[in-house]
Amino acid sequence: MKKTNNIEEIIEKKKAKQERNAAKSGANLVEKIAPKAKKPAPAEKKKPNTVKIIPLGGVDGIGMNITAFEYGEDIIVVDCGIAFPEGDMPGVDVVIPDFTYLVKNAHKVRGLVLTHGHEDHIGSVPYLLKKLPCEVYGTRLTLGILDGKLQEHNIRTEDLFEIRAGEMITLGAFDVEFIHVNHSMPDAVALCITTPCGRIVHTGDFKIDFTPIGTTPIDLARFAELGRKGVKVLMCDSTNAERPGYTPSESTLNASFDRILSDDTRRVVIATFSSNVHRVQQILDACAKADRKVALTGRSLQNVVRAARQLGYIDIPEGLMIDLSECKYFPPEKLAIITTGSQGEPMSALYRMAFGAHPMVALSSTDLVVLSASCIPGNEKLVTKIINELYKLGVEVITDRTDDVHVSGHACREELKVLHSLVKADSFIPLHGEYKHLVAHANLAKALGTKPQNILLPEAGRIIEMDRRGIHWGDAVESGRVMIDSAGGEGVESAVLRDRVNLAESGILFITAGITPRGELAVMPEIVSRGFVYVKENEELLRYLEDMARKFLLKALDRGVTDPTALGNRIKDDMANTVYQKTKRKPLIVTVITEVDM
Repeated sequence: MKKTNNIEEIIEKKKAKQERNAAKSGANLVEKIAPKAKKPAPAEKKKPNTVKIIPLGGVDGIGMNITAFEYGEDIIVVDCGIAFPEGDMPGVDVVIPDFTYLVKNAHKVRGLVLTHGHEDHIGSVPYLLKKLPCEVYGTRLTLGILDGKLQEHNIRTEDLFEIRAGEMITLGAFDVEFIHVNHSMPDAVALCITTPCGRIVHTGDFKIDFTPIGTTPIDLARFAELGRKGVKVLMCDSTNAERPGYTPSESTLNASFDRILSDDTRRVVIATFSSNVHRVQQILDACAKADRKVALTGRSLQNVVRAARQLGYIDIPEGLMIDLSECKYFPPEKLAIITTGSQGEPMSALYRMAFGAHPMVALSSTDLVVLSASCIPGNEKLVTKIINELYKLGVEVITDRTDDVHVSGHACREELKVLHSLVKADSFIPLHGEYKHLVAHANLAKALGTKPQNILLPEAGRIIEMDRRGIHWGDAVESGRVMIDSAGGEGVESAVLRDRVNLAESGILFITAGITPRGELAVMPEIVSRGFVYVKENEELLRYLEDMARKFLLKALDRGVTDPTALGNRIKDDMANTVYQKTKRKPLIVTVITEVDM
């Protein structure tokens, strides 16, 4: 038994040893297969599920169109235009958007996409590129016009990339397709922006014209095809959303220009938008029929026509065009002058003609002036001012209210209905216009079946977020208007503008005085008025103000204020209150306190 027990004990010990070895081998195998855990690798950054639509302009007035689209680390910008200065902006030449948000996120910006070459869509591009160099994409004529602007600003043009309607480009997370549309200039396009959250159709400026000048009708078939595929958001031109019916075709003006220019009794001066290449071509064709020579005046018009001619967008018969200086060699009735200034711009060629300040053109009762443009809202006073001056010269004036000399480049209500019905977007954001235009367009979209909760009226700087469910409000970013004066600097500060307005309304008062190094009054205060009051009729008031300035000065000196700068600031504050109490006006007050050796 013992022997047997010994054998059994040996077997048990051997078996236990094998199990221990197997267990040890298994542990080693596990170690080899799964080594000691390391620190987990950082998780991939979660992709956003929202596209940000950020209007930075073009939604609270005519002009300054610019919208940014952002997804994660990618931003594209659509259009970058200017606006005309308003009446309360003395000395301001143009108004551009505030680019602060784009500059802060410059590392995200993948490119600038342009819909067409009008100033309210490309005029601010040079100012943006100075702060934020980036690639610019546009059609041939659009880039041709922009190229001249960039050269004027000494900006390189290597980053301009030409595209054609029907083509598509990829910029970061965005695929951008260009769609042919009709407008008041060639090479206008709408955009289909495909994002990870759905498609956005951005119309740019457009109208539906089946008989356009020098091009083909709008590509409605492509809009219909996109509508069948599914469009998340439609962003659409609202300029004519209040106007019923259809916008007339450009070709309807041919008969009017033929009739006007066939008048062989007087010279004809026609003012139009410098970028309206179609209109210029119509005028040239009518002049050729009437055997009139044509001259251009206005730098922007000359630049656009030069670019359009070089690129083949305008056809000028040999011998038709002459330099403005050559007009003196031809009878007035055989001349036509195309000019800028249809909006009453104070520095334009037509403005200078109206006020007798043009160096080469003097108007008289033997001339006919045609305003071949509609008045942009806000410019009514400027245009009326020019018309009044022209009438004073005995000039006959034709406008779009008195004759068929202009058609809009923007879709009216029935055309907007067509586009909405083709695109069939889930949500709608009206663009391009004053607030009343956006409201009218929103109401039209509701009538066509878009749910009210899927319509947002954009605000400059306020983010609209788009996800797979729809659109909703987000946060706000820094936005606004930057005013550029003739110096072309970084912009006119609000404080400077307030001073300009204040000077225009209330004038300026200069207060001078002298003190000794010991802090004694040496030269009595003297006041000089400029634009504040008429001196000869207000001598008593000025004596009173000088007396008050003397009292304030002595009081400050008695209190130990002897530094000229500090003394001047103290007197300025005291006198501002006194002047307002006496006159209810707030002139700009400048004090000059000097030390005088006695």
